[in-house]
Amino acid sequence: MSGADVNLVLRSTRVVTPDGTRPAAVAVADGRIDAVLSYDTEVPAGARSEDFGDDVLLPGLVDTHVHVNDPGRTEWEGFWTATRAAAAGGITTLLDMPLNSLPPTTTVGHLRTKQQVAAPKAHIDTGFWGGAIPSNVKDLRPLYEAGVFGFKCFLSPSGVDEFPELDQEQLARSMAEIAGFGGLLIVHAEDPRHLASAPQRSGPAYADFLASRPRDAENTAIEGLIAHARRLNARVHVLHLSSSDALPVIAAAKREGVRITVESCPHFLTLTAEEVPDGATEFKCCPPIREAANQDALWDGLADGTIDCIVSDHSPCTTDLKTPDFASAWGGISSLQLGLPAIWTEARKRGHSLDDVVRWMSAAPAELAGLTRKGAIETGRDADFAVLAPDESFTVDPAELFHRNQVTAYAGRTLHGVVRSTWLRGARIVADGTVAGPTGRLLERNH
Repeated sequence: MSGADVNLVLRSTRVVTPDGTRPAAVAVADGRIDAVLSYDTEVPAGARSEDFGDDVLLPGLVDTHVHVNDPGRTEWEGFWTATRAAAAGGITTLLDMPLNSLPPTTTVGHLRTKQQVAAPKAHIDTGFWGGAIPSNVKDLRPLYEAGVFGFKCFLSPSGVDEFPELDQEQLARSMAEIAGFGGLLIVHAEDPRHLASAPQRSGPAYADFLASRPRDAENTAIEGLIAHARRLNARVHVLHLSSSDALPVIAAAKREGVRITVESCPHFLTLTAEEVPDGATEFKCCPPIREAANQDALWDGLADGTIDCIVSDHSPCTTDLKTPDFASAWGGISSLQLGLPAIWTEARKRGHSLDDVVRWMSAAPAELAGLTRKGAIETGRDADFAVLAPDESFTVDPAELFHRNQVTAYAGRTLHGVVRSTWLRGARIVADGTVAGPTGRLLERNH
C-alpha cells in the first residue's frame, strides 16, 4: 500500500476477489484499487475507513445489455432512471443497446447525440454499442473508431422499423467488415423462417406465445452464426440465449476454436413458462421464457462455461404497451435493479457461490466488452463495489423500483440479497436505497 495516496479503506470479512472470497481490507487511492490487503491492515493516517462486517464486498456489476431508449422514447425509460435503477441494484457499469432510442446508434452523429443526452444523467459509468443494419456497413469502422464497444444486429425483425434485421448475405458482409478491424458482433439470433412458419395466435394464452417463438428458431440462427464466424474468423456473441438445445453446438464450436461467447439473462434462469399466468405480458420477451427443464439445462451451461455471462436485457416500455394480448404486447423484461438478488436467490438453491455470480455478472461481461478497469477487486481496477447482505430477503414491490415504468415480472417475488450500498470509483453512490446525484462517466472502447 502506497500509504500517502490512500484515502479510503473498505473492510469486510467476505471480499470477493479473483482468488476467492476472504477477509480483506481494500485500499483505494484516486478512485482506483491501490491494494487488497489482510483484514487487519493498519489504516494510513488521514484515510477514511469503513467496515462492512459480514456483509459481502463485491466488485460492481457490469451489465452489457441495457435498452435505455434515450433520446426519442424516454417515456419508456431514460438515462436518469435507468442508471439510478442500475446503481440501486449494485451495477456500476452498463452498456446501452443501439435501438429503441431515436435515433438508433447506427452513425457517428447518432452516437454523439446519445452521448450528449447521457452525459448529465448517468449515475453510473455508461458506454454504447453500435448497430449493424443493412444500410450502414460504411458506418461501422467510423463508429468503432468513435468508441463503440461493438455492434448489435438482429436476424429477425427487431420490433422497431428504424432498426431492420440483416439477412444472411447482409450478415456476412457486416461480419466481414467488423472482423476486418477486430471488432465484436453481438447477435439477436432467431431465424425468421422458423418464426414465420410457427403458429401465430393472438390472445392471452402464454402457451400460444411460446409456440410462436420455437427453440428451432434460436438453434438454426446460432448454427448459421457459427458457420459464418468459423469461415471469417470473426468474433461473435450470442445475446440472451433461451434455448438450451443450442448448448451442445455452442460448446462444440468453442472447443473447435470458433470465437464465440454467449450470455443468458435473469428471467431465463429464474422464471419458467409453467408459472406465467395467461394475460401476464410483463413476462413477454423475445426469445421467450421457456420450460423448467430448459432452465435446468441453462444452469448446467453456466456451470460448465458454455454460457459465459448473465446480463439483464432490460427492455422497458410504458405500462399501456403491456396489453393482455401476448401477440401485440411489447416484448421486454424490466429487471435492472433486481438482477443480482434474482440470480443469487436461484444460484444459492443450486449450490453456486457468490464467487460464481460475480464471475457471471461482473468479470465476464467486463471481459466481453474489453473493460479492463472493471469487473474485479484487484489492484489497478476502478474502485467500483457493491455491498450485499446475502442472507436478507425482501419482497419485490414495483412501486419501489427506480426504473421509469413500474412494470416487472418479479412483482411479489421474495428474493435473497439486499444491496446495502454501491460505490463508483471510491465514492458511495447508493446508501440503503437512497441514490446520490449523477457522477457516472461516459466510457469509450480502449479508454
